[in-house]
Amino acid sequence: MNYANFKEYDIANGPGIRFSLFVSGCTHHCKGCFNQETWDFNYGKPFTKETEDYILKEVGQEFYEGLTLLGGEPMEPANQKALLSLVTRFKEMYPQKNLWCFTGYLYDRDLLDNFAKKMPETMELLKRIDVLVDGEFVLEKKDVTLLFKGSSNQRTIDVQKSLASGTVVPWDPRDTSMSPNSKI
Repeated sequence: MNYANFKEYDIANGPGIRFSLFVSGCTHHCKGCFNQETWDFNYGKPFTKETEDYILKEVGQEFYEGLTLLGGEPMEPANQKALLSLVTRFKEMYPQKNLWCFTGYLYDRDLLDNFAKKMPETMELLKRIDVLVDGEFVLEKKDVTLLFKGSSNQRTIDVQKSLASGTVVPWDPRDTSMSPNSKI
C-alpha cells in the first residue's frame, strides 16, 4: 500500500485534534473529489513499518484525540491488509483514543454484506473502528454545514454500537463515551 500524505494536528476529520492518514488508491472516482491524486494506487510513498511506527509514536501524544483514516480509500481491498496492522497496534497502545475512517463504501451493503464475507481483514478493521463516515461523495448533495462529511447522502456511523445491535446506529456527536478527552 502507498500513502499520499498524513496530516498532523487535523481538526477537520473527526472530533478534537487528530492525526490523519491519507492512503492512496480509490476506485470510486467521485465527481468533485477534493483529493483526486489519491485515486492512483501508486501515488505517494510506500507505507512501511517505519511509517507505521512514526504514526503510532506521534498519535501517542496526549493532545491527540485519535487517528483518522481517509484517502484515497482505506477500505479498498488492496489497502485493508496494510491498515490492519496499524489499526490493531493503535487500539492496543491507545485504547482511550478513537479511530475514525472515511469510506465511499456503504457500511451495511458493501463492507458487511460483501467484503466481510470474502476478506477477514474487513471485519477485523470494523471491530476496531469507532466511527465510520460512509458513502461516496456526491457533488450535487454537497453541504458545507454538515459535521465531518461532505455530502448529505453520507452517514456517520457508530461502528461498535452498530456491530452490537445488527443495525446501523448513527454516531451521536454529544456522546463523549468513546474518548474521555472529547471536548464536543
